[in-house]
Amino acid sequence: MAVTDNQSVKAGDVLLRIDDRDYQASLKQVQAQVAQADAETADIAAQIEAQQAKVDQAQKQVSQGRAALDFAKAENQRNSELLAKGTGTLQQAQQAASTLRQAQATLDSSQANVVAAQRQVAVLEAQRKSVAAKLDQAHASEEQARTALSRTSITAPVAGRATNISAAVGAYAQPGQVLMMFVPEDVWVKANFKETQLDLMRPGQPVEIDIDAYPEQTFRGHVDSIQAGSGTAFSLLPAENATGNFVKVVQRVPVKIVFDKKTGLLLGPGMSVVPTVKVR
Repeated sequence: MAVTDNQSVKAGDVLLRIDDRDYQASLKQVQAQVAQADAETADIAAQIEAQQAKVDQAQKQVSQGRAALDFAKAENQRNSELLAKGTGTLQQAQQAASTLRQAQATLDSSQANVVAAQRQVAVLEAQRKSVAAKLDQAHASEEQARTALSRTSITAPVAGRATNISAAVGAYAQPGQVLMMFVPEDVWVKANFKETQLDLMRPGQPVEIDIDAYPEQTFRGHVDSIQAGSGTAFSLLPAENATGNFVKVVQRVPVKIVFDKKTGLLLGPGMSVVPTVKVR
């Protein structure tokens, strides 16, 4: 606990701290996941670059194979013509035909290597998308862990007083549990006027405020706003004013009244106030 009951605090002052060791461990864990995903992303990028180099190499081998195949075709054609004229030998013609078949097979193999290398690039690209999604998820988990860690230190949103403190050193805090109440310095009055009193009431009209706790003082304020509906309309079990009732119940409408200047006095929820609005 950083404050005691009814202690005045400034905006940003620490009200209480929750043991953050579990949250620190969770943050370190997700940071490790982020680092691992970063490493996997870099590894996939390096593999894609290396595989692209293999594609380029395979394409160059295809170009070389085409050149060798063109030469083998020309040699085979020349030796066939020489054999037909009787100036060439059968062995030379057979050797040229064999070289042609080998060149064609080499070209086919090179083209197959290009296709395989390109498909491997596509596989690595898919893996990169998967790793990128994993990295995004890790970053989101890291942000969530940082947010949870930041909430282990609860600070005052504005200047005010901590009151009705139920938290204690060493006690376990459950999600949704109320650990204390906080009353800001800038308080206002919620006056439940009858609906028949609102005809001439408008925001900005001056108000004289009498507080039972300070009977010798009269405070100045003004109407800030009028609720768009009666108080019971927004309650957990709103009243059903069915037509045909013999008794007409006058409804109360909350009106927000703010002080023109700070009172410097201890004011809080539940205190009895009598406001007088000047409507004319």
